Amino acid sequence: MYENILFLTDGSDESLQALNDAVDIASQYDATLHALYVVDTDRSDAGLEDGPMDLTPIFEALRDQGEKAIRRARDAAEDAGVSVVESVRDAPVVHRAVNDYVAENDVDLVVMATHGRRGLDRLLLGSVTERVVRTADVPVLTVRGKPTPAE
Repeated sequence: MYENILFLTDGSDESLQALNDAVDIASQYDATLHALYVVDTDRSDAGLEDGPMDLTPIFEALRDQGEKAIRRARDAAEDAGVSVVESVRDAPVVHRAVNDYVAENDVDLVVMATHGRRGLDRLLLGSVTERVVRTADVPVLTVRGKPTPAE
């Protein structure tokens, strides 16, 4: 049923919940797990569309963060005996990068957290998650993180 499963991570604790489910599903179906981290390079998202500021150090830090998140995914997959493909990409529109990856790699299922680092309003689906759910050509499994005591 599933041959290629995409796990989208932002390195957040919430995405680790989704990682566990992605690895479990990949293991059950003997599928390849694709771990993807997308560096959002949209300057307007940070309110810097007109400024001459050099964002290279910020993007490099985000890539480093992405590499760490991908290593965690790789380690979890390998511990479960699941083959894994790792990818860190730069893109100005994250959900489009996800959809491009899905098409390029014959992905059958996307697994991602409902919220990540930008979960400003916990009542609403995260903006990237919402866009992926709305635009993906394959099923998307969204995983809610464990609630904290304050929730």
